[in-house]
Parts: sequence; C-alpha cells; structure tokens
Amino acid sequence: MDRPDEPRYGIHFLNKIRWMIPSGTGDPQSVEANGNHAGAYPREAGIFGDRQRSARFGGLMVPALAALTVLTLLAGGMRAAEGRLVFYTGFEASEGYNSCCELRGQQGWIAEGSGGNGLVTNFFAGFGQQAFIGYTPPAPKDRTLSLWRPLPEPVPRPGESVVKFSVLMQVEDPWPGNGKYDDFYWSAYNSDGQRLFSIDFDNWSAEILYDLDDPAGYQPTGFTFSNTVIYWLDVFMNFRRNTWMAMLNGVVVVDSQPITTKPNVRLNLSDMDAVWAVRLQGSPGENYLLFDEYTLTIEPGETIPPVLELVGRRPGGQFELIVHGERGLTYAIDVSEDLVTWETLATRRLDDGFWQFLDSTAPNYPRSFYRAREVAE
Repeated sequence: MDRPDEPRYGIHFLNKIRWMIPSGTGDPQSVEANGNHAGAYPREAGIFGDRQRSARFGGLMVPALAALTVLTLLAGGMRAAEGRLVFYTGFEASEGYNSCCELRGQQGWIAEGSGGNGLVTNFFAGFGQQAFIGYTPPAPKDRTLSLWRPLPEPVPRPGESVVKFSVLMQVEDPWPGNGKYDDFYWSAYNSDGQRLFSIDFDNWSAEILYDLDDPAGYQPTGFTFSNTVIYWLDVFMNFRRNTWMAMLNGVVVVDSQPITTKPNVRLNLSDMDAVWAVRLQGSPGENYLLFDEYTLTIEPGETIPPVLELVGRRPGGQFELIVHGERGLTYAIDVSEDLVTWETLATRRLDDGFWQFLDSTAPNYPRSFYRAREVAE
C-alpha cells in the first residue's frame, strides 16, 4: 500500500454555529464560532461544525475534524475520560504489536475469513502504527473478513448502563486502484456470538448506513463520507434501555435505535468487529479500512448524554437547534444571556430520538447561549 506524504487531516471552518455550551453536567463553557474560528469541546457540547452537502453523491457529508480538535480529543479524553476503561489499544510496538505480521493472532485479535489485515506505520501522521483490514484479496470462497478482539469480560457489569466505543478510522482507495469498491462495517456482538447491529461505510456509494438485527436490512442515514478524511467514530450503547446512537466527527449520524429488536437476546457487548465485505464475490476492490485508538469505556450515568446540534440562524433572526437523545426520554432546551441566569425555552419527550427546535426569541437579544439537558417526566 503506497501512501502519499501530504497531511490527511482536513480543516473544517465553522460557518453556522453561533453560541453553545455543553449539554452535560459540570461547569458551563461557551464558544463563539463566527467566520474562520475552529475550537474543540467535550462531547456533551454537541457538534462544532456545519453539515456540508456532498456534491458527488448527494446527502450530507460529514465534515472533517479541524487539526486542533483531533489533538484536543486525544489529549483530553479518549483514554482519560470519566468512567471505567474497559479496553484500549493504539496498536503500538510498545504494546507488543509487530508490523511485519497479520493482526490476526496478535495480542488476542481473532479473525474469521481471509484477506488482507495487519499493521502499517504513520498512515495517520503522528499516530505511530495503525491496523488495517482489506486490500489483499481474500480466498475465492470468502466474501467477508471479520477482525475482533474479545473484551476481557462482557460489558456492562451490573449497575452499569452506557458503553462507549471509539475509534479513529478512514476508508482508503489507493490511486489508481482497480475501480472496485467494497463495504466496511463496525458490528457489535454479544457474549452469545449474536450480531446486534452494524454501521456500514459503503465505499461504492460513499453512503453511511446502519443495520439492526431485524429483516429490514441496511438503512440509509442520509450521510456520506470521504476517502480523504480521517474520522472519529463514537458509538454510545445504553444496555439498560436497549438503545444506541452513533457520531462521526461529533455529528450524530445514527439517532437512537434499538440495540436488539428481538426478545430473549442477551443485552451485553462481547466484541466490536471490523468487517470487510466484498461487494462482488471473487472480485474485491483494493480498498481498505485503517483504524487506530480503539477504545471501549463505561460511561458515567444511566443514560446517553444529549447532543445539542446548532444548525444556525434563519434569515428572520430565529435560531435553529436539534437535540439528539434517547427515545422515550424528556429533554429541555435552556437559554441564557450571561451563563448565570437560565430560562427554559421548551421541553419535549423524544419519540424519534431527535427534536428540531426554532428559537423565535433569538432576534430580541444580541447574543444567546444554549444548553440541552435531560429532565424527569
């Protein structure tokens, strides 16, 4: 796999956000994002970029992370977040990983199927070694290759609720390649070996889809991805309430969905698998999935923190927001002029996992700070 030397972190300038503060607990923080100002904030703050139209495929392109954001996330919370660390690897030599060999068989990693997998160095500049799956053709009989590392124990433990899976990832197309494109999944499995749900990065259409354990098949999220962008994928799973959601570079791409749709399925997580699915059996693409900073944590609290998405100001001065949260829970949107005195604008129970809200009072104030929070019914 030849690799270009240019930096791979896209810079995304913030154009639409005006004011926001974290929707979780803790000390209030605020940010003004006008023009070409990029900042980095905790996950409770919601997204910090605007969604962009994809000229190539249609739908909404998930924005690239600003370089500052990437560094801040790494330094500030991936491994030192509140809660309990279940498993982490950066695939480094200091952890016992050897780039001369397949990932299969190293440090407890297991594979099913055949095809390319292993370790490369500095494909994510400054991150040492990365894992990959794909590129080298599988045996003609195989259409998929799965890679996973069983957790030390299934999670969550009794009394715990929310599990977070995070990974730095990129779907790559070497140039010129062979003109064939496959699918790359992240799939969650329980301790009985049952697949619970999957997130699919379809490299033929560049669509992001999800698949539950029901007959409906893969469902479009309305988002696309780019082969030139490195993404942070965060998947939050509330096993107590049987719900999950996914974020890519801070953008919610999958709103609240059931972890399982079936009765009598064990609600726990045993492994999170990287999967290469060849679109046309016997004719694989030369594409591959790179991944790094593979992390699973138990998050504090009993529910997934809400995400406040700030869409932007309307021509009439109203401000549009979207709250993303768990289905069946009630959330409030608060506003403040000074971060001291807060007023509740509205509350709503989320039946679909999100709530679009228009603040009609915004034209009356020179500035407004917003937050979202879960409230008791």
